[in-house]
Amino acid sequence: MPLMRTELVTTLKRQATELLSDIERDKQPILITQHGLPSAYLVDVETFELLQQRMAMLEGIARGEMAVAEGRVMTHAEAKARMARWLK
Repeated sequence: MPLMRTELVTTLKRQATELLSDIERDKQPILITQHGLPSAYLVDVETFELLQQRMAMLEGIARGEMAVAEGRVMTHAEAKARMARWLK
């Protein structure tokens, strides 16, 4: 895995257009530092949206696992009957 590119916040201020072009072209995030500390990541829109979708899916899986652990389950027949009411 290649090292992540790091830029100073002052570089972001001076060269925002160029950095955005780089991100769009390379699809590689850029870590922005301020006072020597990590401050933010710049990512392209497509990557950000994909990350949001993945996070939503993982949260759904976690909710499902919690429901099973808590015994909040139903049989296939019960689920089918409940879905039938929604589809009317």
